[in-house]
Amino acid sequence: MSEELTDSVFEAIEVAKATGKIRKGVNEVTKAVERGEAKLAIIAKDVSPAEITMHIPLLSKEKGIKCVEVPSKEELGAAAGLAVGTAAIAIVKEGDAKESVKKIIEQL
Repeated sequence: MSEELTDSVFEAIEVAKATGKIRKGVNEVTKAVERGEAKLAIIAKDVSPAEITMHIPLLSKEKGIKCVEVPSKEELGAAAGLAVGTAAIAIVKEGDAKESVKKIIEQL
């Protein structure tokens, strides 16, 4: 994934956090995807063990929700306004990030 796309994903998370609704953490993201509420699922590549997030891309595909991987859970947590890293985030309501989420989905 390009650095440009990664940046736009983090930007979309920040905007969605402020004006829409996001879910943080593997369990919350899994539930949002299962219920079909998530518009975009984002997982961190540096999660250890990898099994923690392995089911999310498969589940997303099954539900027709785009899933994107970012390099670091620290950056993912920071974009979500957390003091700690997080393995996964789901954008549930885009808010003002509607256009950027749409562009990200088109690029995938």
